[in-house]
Amino acid sequence: MASNRIGRINEEIQKELSSLIRNLKDPRVQDTMISITHVETTPDLRWAKVYVSFLQEERAKDALKGLKSAGGYLRRELGRALNLRYTPELMWALDDSITYGAKMMKLINSLEVKKDEEADEN
Repeated sequence: MASNRIGRINEEIQKELSSLIRNLKDPRVQDTMISITHVETTPDLRWAKVYVSFLQEERAKDALKGLKSAGGYLRRELGRALNLRYTPELMWALDDSITYGAKMMKLINSLEVKKDEEADEN
């Protein structure tokens, strides 16, 4: 039962942070396409680990620094929106699953091309 509640809270945090990030004035964050892929909250609601993915890999470090510096503002606005007893402290983590997936698709496609080339030779 409690895990279902935590799951719903994680989804709400993800939704709210997605909308709040769009309104940040920090140029490191504003000029980068950011996607929140997953949120994990501790059972006592004290900490939330937010996994973010960036479209532009070269801007990821700066954007992550911008998110960390805006953490206080985001936490305060999150507390206002969610009405929880405790608003979790936000920890930001880089999620490279999209990049990893693109790399795997590229490898699979290159194998298919090699297979087709070998079939054409025979």
